[in-house]
Amino acid sequence: MKAYDAVVIGDANIDLVVAGCNELPAPGQEVHVHDMTIHVGGGAALFTLALAKLGLKLAFNGVLGGDGFGQFIRDQFSRYGIDTSYIRESSRNTGISIAINPEKDRSFITYTGSNAELSLQELSMESVKRGRHVHLTGYQGSRNHASFMKAIQSVKALGVTTSIDVGWDETGEWYKGIYELMREVDVFFMNEVEAQQYTGLSPMKDCIRELARHSKHIVLKLGAAGAAASVGGRTVFRSGFRVPVVDTTGAGDSFNAGYMYGFLNGQPAEQCLLYGNACGALSVSRSGGSTGAPDRVALERFIAEKANLTTDRWEAAQ
Repeated sequence: MKAYDAVVIGDANIDLVVAGCNELPAPGQEVHVHDMTIHVGGGAALFTLALAKLGLKLAFNGVLGGDGFGQFIRDQFSRYGIDTSYIRESSRNTGISIAINPEKDRSFITYTGSNAELSLQELSMESVKRGRHVHLTGYQGSRNHASFMKAIQSVKALGVTTSIDVGWDETGEWYKGIYELMREVDVFFMNEVEAQQYTGLSPMKDCIRELARHSKHIVLKLGAAGAAASVGGRTVFRSGFRVPVVDTTGAGDSFNAGYMYGFLNGQPAEQCLLYGNACGALSVSRSGGSTGAPDRVALERFIAEKANLTTDRWEAAQ
């Protein structure tokens, strides 16, 4: 028996969510808003919390400041049994992202903080040896492609499976070397816009067909439409759940957690997609990136109530 079901490396920061800010104050002025709330943020941290809420054992590798915000994140991790002993403390403050008007077209003010020191060198191979799966984030194309390849190969040498959420490429490079990385990774996540950028194709069927040429297990997140997966050349689609949308922060990370919950429990792709779509839907129903992430009971109850409302046809995603 391994100590951890999954080991995660990536970003963790504070999300300060400002609701009801219809205009920014001019110099010397003050604006009152409906509410401000503090949440754990960062894709890797949100994935970790969501998977831990589902009852799996997690360890987190990352960098946090020694300030109160860093302690807040550690406390939230500990609340769900996540091992924080592999987190390094930085002399910088913990990163903060201020999200303005999450109920509309949100804007962000971001301080990277301690996340600027994050690299794959922070991945403790001791934690990997104690886990059965590793989830990586923070891919930056040609800037750290070699580091990702080296990390994946080191993890594979220990007989541990891997997953990656590639994320948005802020540089606009859309590095084609990613196909080399995809061949090494056990479960590879992308959203529809990222898939279009990397492949140069538009219809989702064409995108996943192209990606499946390079990946043995590719998962394509299609937002409210649902998600698709191609495993060993066989492609399946599951439509999403219709729910009132409060806040989309962390929806993709919650989907990833639901999917990996199924994967790590030996479920077929169809069931993994169902779990992923349900976790994503529950996530957007509440404010904050991890607030709506369900536990196992809530996940199964939601599926039992809603599963018959889905229509699993590709046409829903096109």
